[in-house]
Amino acid sequence: MDTIDEQLAAFGVAQVLVVLKDAPPPAAAAKPTAALAAAVPVAANRATAGPAEAVVMELARHFRISETSTDTALAAAATARRAKTPGAAWYRKAVAPADPTPPARYFPNLGVMLGTTDRAGLTALRASGRVADVLAPPVPSLIRPVTVAAAAPKKQYTWGVKQLKADKLHAKGVTGQGVVVGHLDTGADGKHPALKTAFHAFAEFDDFGFEVTPAPAPHDTDEHGTHTAGTIAGRTVAGRAIGVAPDAALASAIVIEGGNAVARVLAGMDWVIGQGARVLSMSLGFRGFTEDFLSLTRVLRQRGVLPVFAVGNEGPGTSRSPGNYAEALSVGAMDAKKKVADFSSSRAFARPNDPIVPDLLAPGVGVISAMPGGGYQEMDGTSMATPHVAGLAALLMQADPAKTIDQVEAAIFGSCTPLKGVPPARQNRGVPDAVKALALL
Repeated sequence: MDTIDEQLAAFGVAQVLVVLKDAPPPAAAAKPTAALAAAVPVAANRATAGPAEAVVMELARHFRISETSTDTALAAAATARRAKTPGAAWYRKAVAPADPTPPARYFPNLGVMLGTTDRAGLTALRASGRVADVLAPPVPSLIRPVTVAAAAPKKQYTWGVKQLKADKLHAKGVTGQGVVVGHLDTGADGKHPALKTAFHAFAEFDDFGFEVTPAPAPHDTDEHGTHTAGTIAGRTVAGRAIGVAPDAALASAIVIEGGNAVARVLAGMDWVIGQGARVLSMSLGFRGFTEDFLSLTRVLRQRGVLPVFAVGNEGPGTSRSPGNYAEALSVGAMDAKKKVADFSSSRAFARPNDPIVPDLLAPGVGVISAMPGGGYQEMDGTSMATPHVAGLAALLMQADPAKTIDQVEAAIFGSCTPLKGVPPARQNRGVPDAVKALALL
């Protein structure tokens, strides 16, 4: 019995991710806010619907509101603050007798729908010629740092930036300028001196996965996101250089944790594509291996976005999805002594393509970056290693904008040097070198 059937047996309904067959991409992937801010139907009627909307409206008949669904539980427990968000407003509209349309969400840049269905609806969705697959997405969670400690950075580059030799590219004027990097996390503190000029765009997705409007100022609901954002694109402040790509621009969004995490992450991915990002840095995932986000990772690549994902902090013989997909650039953690961190996940797969994860290692121990409130702190984790590689990709994309994400990824892989005395199963290709990668590109 698969997960969907287990949910149906237990609750009578199941949350499903529906991958549309040959879903036409938007004419221009540019800020699909209107499509994200409403439940289907997305047009007033079929006569005014576009090709994609007509398909969505047809499939929407197979979704429904249920007292046992995640969104119903969230709406019932909503606080006064959350009751004012677009998500709660959508819920009130969806359950009104005047609106008979079952609730479902359509993410136009991803070509997928998310909603609750019952046994009859599932049968209809699986039988539809419009549907490529029906999946039961597991709930993603943040890959939290193993340790967090106070830190006072010196007036120089952090060890991680120097380890990748990104500072050598900075000296040549290659700083990531003009490249948008997607950053899905807990947000980022826009008042921090290293980040206040780093944002291309910022969004927050509420408990239902709807974009909060008007868009709030960049802020962090935790501290994780400020740290990872600083490593990607932190500006140099008073000689303290924490960012691998200090002139790149962040498309940063709050998608985790809490609420309908699947809807929030999907909305964030869709939004990042719409913002024109060329890289997506994401330090979250599901423990173990599940293919339910594989279609989304492939869509990211098809839309010209390089997915750079953390592999996990559970040690050897473990990994997290989507970081363990062959289609993702997965990142493990090393320390300043050129050893693999004990917590860094690694796993061998019985597949011909990309059989070992992570794909490579990056600095992930004793990483100093920004903290909310204007200070700095040190963290350990593959979450800290991942933004190093996302920043490196941004440098290469600025250096040669005409290169595809496949060519950029190949240059990063080709630049790697294995750590001495470390088995391939723990490090795969080893540690990338920005200077070599640029030469290869």
